[in-house]
Amino acid sequence: MIQYNETEVKGFYLLGFGVQHDIQCFLFIVFLIIYMTSMVGNTGMILLIHTDSRLQTPMYFFLQHLAFVDICYTSAITPKMLQTFVVEDRYISFGGCVVQLLIYAIFATCDCYLLAAMAVDRYVAICKPLRYPILMSRKVCIQMVAGSYLIGSINSSVHTGFTFSLSYCKSNHINHFFCDVPPIISLSCSNIETNIKILVIFVGFNLIFTVLVVIFSYMYIMAAILKMSSTAGRKKTFSTCASHLTAVTIFYGTLAYMYLQPHSDNSEENMKVASVFYGIVIPMLNPLIYSLRNKEVKDAIKLTKKKLFRFDTQ
Repeated sequence: MIQYNETEVKGFYLLGFGVQHDIQCFLFIVFLIIYMTSMVGNTGMILLIHTDSRLQTPMYFFLQHLAFVDICYTSAITPKMLQTFVVEDRYISFGGCVVQLLIYAIFATCDCYLLAAMAVDRYVAICKPLRYPILMSRKVCIQMVAGSYLIGSINSSVHTGFTFSLSYCKSNHINHFFCDVPPIISLSCSNIETNIKILVIFVGFNLIFTVLVVIFSYMYIMAAILKMSSTAGRKKTFSTCASHLTAVTIFYGTLAYMYLQPHSDNSEENMKVASVFYGIVIPMLNPLIYSLRNKEVKDAIKLTKKKLFRFDTQ
């Protein structure tokens, strides 16, 4: 344990997954492939939306920022996790831990609010189509995205500030593969009741608020779809929501598993598994979901391929 004066910790050690060396090599390859796929997929999605004029709509404006957010928060934790698989020294400096938590929390929170904003966009598009250009104007979309980043920054600053204002004397070994609030504050010798209350209040509010926005949006959407007389019209309308609904189900399902599971002896290990899915796998899945289940994106990809092929043959 690194201890200076009254617990002035200068760094931490990430315990990671605690598996055998052979398995670590296998996990390194798997997560490296996932991370690279995520980077290529999300970067490609951003460039595709930016260059294709048919995708210059509010839904794809939000999707572009969702891809950017996914890149940022998975990049905050994955490279360090990959390093722990191949390097014996799993040390992370105090400042590095602060920065990692700050960046991760900002963009993870943004993800929740962007998914909620996309649900509102689908609600307005389906339930109020005549007023859609006004209600979801460029200015409104920018304000919603800016609000997501602002809330994410406030949420992250509060958690990071309160977490690292504590004194640490029990240990400097974090039982996780990145710096997250629960495993860090469990090492503190200070009273952490206030930190736990703040964590529950902020996380609870963000999750409940965004989930309610999504639920109510889709309740109105489903009601509007059921009122349609044409089966083909229902199918076409629902298909515009399928990608977002899939992404939302996976995202909030993972969060529910992380925060609502009962405490047990395996809680910390289960949290690591859920964190892998939430912080590493989902950012890879999002561009796949929106590219494989969205006709407009698939058409844009085909057109881009044709342009590249023509360029190569010239």
